[in-house]
Amino acid sequence: MELTIADKLESLVKLQEIDSRLDELRKLRGDLPEEVKDLEDEVTGIEKRISRFQSEVDSLNEEIEHQKQNKKDSDKLILKYKDQQMNVRNNREYDAISKELELQELEIQLADKRIRETEYKIKTKEQDIEETQSKLDARKEVLEQKRKELDKLIVESQEEEEKLLKSSARQAKKVEERLLKAYTKIRGGAKNGLAVVAIDRGACGGCFNVVPPQIQADVMEKLKIIVCEHCGRILADADSIKVHRKRK
Repeated sequence: MELTIADKLESLVKLQEIDSRLDELRKLRGDLPEEVKDLEDEVTGIEKRISRFQSEVDSLNEEIEHQKQNKKDSDKLILKYKDQQMNVRNNREYDAISKELELQELEIQLADKRIRETEYKIKTKEQDIEETQSKLDARKEVLEQKRKELDKLIVESQEEEEKLLKSSARQAKKVEERLLKAYTKIRGGAKNGLAVVAIDRGACGGCFNVVPPQIQADVMEKLKIIVCEHCGRILADADSIKVHRKRK
């Protein structure tokens, strides 16, 4: 029994619906790995930022220790100069030692000032670390959730994908070889994977260009295979696609 154009179109519509579901499945699974990768990169970046902040805090603490040591050195010199001041032989030596004492007292004041400034910087950095750590914890939580979703989706989608691949192969055998080659070629060149589309509101369901009334009538009659003059997709009437979807 020879297949009618309507039969051939129905076979193509069924094949397209199976393949479209495959595309959706792969797209869904394809988005999640990218999301997980982006989150992993973001988490790594935040961890590096925290590590950098911590290194800066360590350096600032070292600076405080350095200033404390400067104070100790100045205290020792002050004691030394005070002892010398007790044994000066003239006013010139006394004034010189007094200037050294003043200098060391200024050094101590400067060290105290630098310590206070550095402590403020440490406090600010620690706040940055705390805020960034909170952000890191939040992103890690999202990452863990996305990883679980991806693992689950991979398990679920692999099983469904295998079934759909088998269904697609079975349905492809029902399509005339010449039409199947055309269908495969069109699908390969279409970004959305649609080779068979319905005419919706007078426009091609693939490129959305207006389909002339006469061509719309020819598609409805199903007396020949008609392609869109703009994008080359195979045109089918919307009702036949809707009917098939209801049967599913």
